[in-house]
Amino acid sequence: MRLRCAVLDDYQKVAAEVADWSVVADEVEVVSFDRHIDGEDDLAAALAGFDIVVTLRERVPFPGSLIARLPRLRLIVASGMRNSVIDYAAAEAHGVTVCGTASSSTPPVELTWALLLGLARAIVEESNALRSGGPWQSTVGADLHGRRLGLLGLGKIGSRVAQVGLAFGMRVSAWSQNLTRERADEVGVELAPSKEELLATSDFVSVHLALGDRTRGLLGPAELALLKPTAHLINTSRAAIVDQDALLEALHAGRIAGAGIDVFDIEPLPADHPMRTAPRLLATPHLGYVSQANYATYYGQAVENIRAFLAGAPVRRLP
Repeated sequence: MRLRCAVLDDYQKVAAEVADWSVVADEVEVVSFDRHIDGEDDLAAALAGFDIVVTLRERVPFPGSLIARLPRLRLIVASGMRNSVIDYAAAEAHGVTVCGTASSSTPPVELTWALLLGLARAIVEESNALRSGGPWQSTVGADLHGRRLGLLGLGKIGSRVAQVGLAFGMRVSAWSQNLTRERADEVGVELAPSKEELLATSDFVSVHLALGDRTRGLLGPAELALLKPTAHLINTSRAAIVDQDALLEALHAGRIAGAGIDVFDIEPLPADHPMRTAPRLLATPHLGYVSQANYATYYGQAVENIRAFLAGAPVRRLP
C-alpha cells in the first residue's frame, strides 16, 4: 500500500506543477490542500490518514498535542531550515522525522521594495483612480533620493535591502541589538547609535529581524510614537515584532504616513480583521516567500526529502 502525503496551504494549486512528484508516485499518493486548515481538531481530522505532511514555512503549528493525535505520521517536511512552530522533541518521541528545504532571501527583499515604492508613490491609490475614472493625479509622491532608510536588522535580507536603498541614493542606517560597526561598514551603511535614534530620524523604516524573546513587541506604542508623521513603516519579517494594536492606532490617527505590511498576527486574516480596512495601509497576504524560484526549491527539495526518507537516509533534518 502506498504512503499518503498531504501538501498543506497550496493556495495557488501549483505544488504539483513546480516539482517532479512522479519520482515518488509508485510509493506515495500526494493530496494537495488549497485551503488553510485551522485549529488542532480540524487538523487532526484532516491529517489522520497521512504518513507524510509537507507544510509551508510556519503556517501550521505542529505542537506535541497534535503530533500525538497523528499516529500514522512519519515525516514532516517544512520549507526553510528554521521552524519555530514544530515541537521537535515530540516529533522525535513519536518517531516522526522532520526535514527542511533551502529558501532564498531574494523574494522578501524584492517584496520589501515593492511595498516601499508602492507606498512612496501611492501606486495602488493612483492606479485605482485611473481605472475607475477618478481624479487625474491626487497624490504627491515621497522622494527616496536623499531620504533616510532605517533598517532594523542587517542580516541576509536587511543587507540586500540596504544595497538597493544605496542604489536609490538614500542615506541608509541600521540597528539591531548585536549589530557592530564592522558589520555596518562592511555593508556600507551607518550604524545607528540606538533604536530610538533610528526610528526618530528615518523617513522609511523596514523590519528585518528574526522573531524571538528579545524582538517580540520590539516596536510598541512608545517606539511607534518616535516615528515622523511623514515616515513609512515596512514589515516583511514577523508580525509579532510590531505591536499590532499600536500600529492600527497610529494608522487610524494619522501619526505615520503609512505602513507596508506582509505579515499578520493571524494568517490567513479573518474577513473582519481590522487590518483589512485600516487606512494608510498597503497590505499583502504574506507573499514574502512566494515566488516561482522559491516554490520550485521548496517543493523540489520536498520531493528529494521524501525520496531520501523512503530510502532510509533522511536529508536536511531539523532542527
